[in-house]
Amino acid sequence: MSIRKIVKKLLPTGMFRAIEPYGHLAESFFFNLINGFPGRGLKVIGVTGTNGKTTTAFMIHKMLRESGLRTGLMTTVAWGVGDDIQPQIHHYTNVPVPEFMQRLKVMKAAKVDWLVLEITSQALAQNRAWGVPFSLAVMTNITHEHLDYHGTFERYRDAKRKLFKLANKNSKGLRTGIINAEDPSAEFFASDVKIPITYGIKAGDLRAENVDMKPSGSSFTALINGDKYDIDCQLPGSFNVYNSLATVAVGRAVGLSREQIEKGISALQAVEGRMTQINEGQNFDLIVDYAHTPDSFEKLFKDLKPVVKGKLIVMFGSAGRRDEAKRAVQGELAGQYADEVVITEEDDRDIDGEQIMNQIAEGAEKAGKIRNKDLFLVHDRTEAINFAVKRAAAGDTVLLLGKGHEKTIERANGENPWDEIGTAHLALQNL
Repeated sequence: MSIRKIVKKLLPTGMFRAIEPYGHLAESFFFNLINGFPGRGLKVIGVTGTNGKTTTAFMIHKMLRESGLRTGLMTTVAWGVGDDIQPQIHHYTNVPVPEFMQRLKVMKAAKVDWLVLEITSQALAQNRAWGVPFSLAVMTNITHEHLDYHGTFERYRDAKRKLFKLANKNSKGLRTGIINAEDPSAEFFASDVKIPITYGIKAGDLRAENVDMKPSGSSFTALINGDKYDIDCQLPGSFNVYNSLATVAVGRAVGLSREQIEKGISALQAVEGRMTQINEGQNFDLIVDYAHTPDSFEKLFKDLKPVVKGKLIVMFGSAGRRDEAKRAVQGELAGQYADEVVITEEDDRDIDGEQIMNQIAEGAEKAGKIRNKDLFLVHDRTEAINFAVKRAAAGDTVLLLGKGHEKTIERANGENPWDEIGTAHLALQNL
């Protein structure tokens, strides 16, 4: 058992939470010291938010790469330098400090021009990014998530704000914050940096006009201070308009030309587990996506529902030992938008899976769904995928949500190998 787990067991929860950041700060200082402070000299773009941060990080990385810059990437999905990107095997976004230091050393040895780092509220709250010289901070949005750890929305929001405060303290950096103007917390983040740049469709310094949504992506005109960018995004969903706008703002901040920004955003074709289309010749659509919060559910359903020709069948679960309050909300949203809802496991850990599924089902039933008619509980995720696929007919759309790119599924016996995309392919082949 680790020292952290022993201390956590001995102390009351409130006291442990109060001292935990200092323990992580000491750990960060120690491993920075023995590794020669590998973050020094790097130029780092930090990306945080509830939803969209992985896709935005990939988009920024691709834009910088297409512009001829040597760029590092660390995200929930993958990490690496340039085109040498390898999957993130771990079941979290920000790896433990010792491994993080080793990855920073890789970036430094590769002499990257920029490192694009996706960073979570927990990592920020625990000081696990101490020693990283953030030059630029990006906020995608702040919605209901991780309240099991932070306790309140305000604490969650303020943990995210720490990225902007770190960027503002870096006198050698750009001291710039890229902020979603339409997010209710925008003003808080804008107050944390010397140079705030806001973006949005309805509000912001940088705005999207003439938005044309297509099943395969979107095109729009981005306008700021008289400058115009013709953006062609290859990723579907209105949320990717916002992710593209954030990327435009980053491009401007680091000094890219209009052509470099336009070409870079258009070059990103896909991100694993983010609106990934699965095709085995079937006569219906099957999509795998990482959406696992109420906000991401609602945005995804609102985009898809109007263009689905037949039924919308949604399969998902909710993680054990994580935010319980969102379960019924997710169930209700799925019940409102989907024609059929299939509830399954999603990292139950050591929590009773039936209990989790029933909590979700209560929300779906509140929206009018009826068990064994248009609401189904299938605990084994492989069986649930097969079940959902078999329910589909010509013109329908099946959404498999929550796992996306992840390579493990956590059960009471620990981490087990998992491949949502591969399982979906196999389910279609077995039809």
